[in-house]
Amino acid sequence: MTQLVLSTLLGVAVAAVVTLSILLLVTSRRLADARRRLKRAQRATPRIRRRRRGLAPLAIRTTWRTAEMLRAKGIGAVVRNSIEDLAGWASVERPDLARLTANGDVVVVFSDIEGSTERNEALGDRDWVALLQRHERLVRDLVDEHGGHVVKNQGDGFMLAFADPGRAVRCCIGVQRELAARPERWQNIKVRMGIHMGESVRRGDDLFGLNVAMAARIAGHADGGEILVSDVVRDAVEAVDGIDVTAAEVVEFKGFSGTYEVFPVVTAG
Repeated sequence: MTQLVLSTLLGVAVAAVVTLSILLLVTSRRLADARRRLKRAQRATPRIRRRRRGLAPLAIRTTWRTAEMLRAKGIGAVVRNSIEDLAGWASVERPDLARLTANGDVVVVFSDIEGSTERNEALGDRDWVALLQRHERLVRDLVDEHGGHVVKNQGDGFMLAFADPGRAVRCCIGVQRELAARPERWQNIKVRMGIHMGESVRRGDDLFGLNVAMAARIAGHADGGEILVSDVVRDAVEAVDGIDVTAAEVVEFKGFSGTYEVFPVVTAG
């Protein structure tokens, strides 16, 4: 009887040892595999960081601006013609934009690089991104200089807001003159721009409404290198020194009934 008990206990002990050995072997292999993955990740991390620094200061600065759009529309929307989308999903980064003027009016500007898809294909992605980066710096510097706000940047297009229509028009003239003065630096890109002024519709941090849509339609009607303004803006800048507009063009806008007058701004210095 005693021998049977001892034999049973010995068998249990052997089984336990075998089980523990298997568990230790499996655990050891898993730990070794984890160490290998960790080393690979550590070796890869510096290369990833270097690529980010070398390729995309623009991407680093604009990722937070375009995240909402990427989630909603995908990566393709970032590099396509921007005006319609900017008007549709513009979220105001500055909650005081609705109070830019005493009566609540906001001057809204849309700009867009004409034929951006074709330019991207001609230049290649790397040169195109570099060009967009320079273009963004140009626009932001001039907007800051004229007291405006960049509401949204969608790669090749901008939505801007100003308190003063004269400053808005001068900012746009500055952009067009720089592009025209140094076409080689700017790869001969042409930017179309539209300006409208009206009461803003604000809900939380959103700025939208018919006046935003109208500004987008005006920009969409412009040719590359052209600034078009609505009759409201024309009237507001008529007496401003250094700003001249030419004869009205009568146009129709998608989504709006009737016809409207738009006025080209003289950009030649």
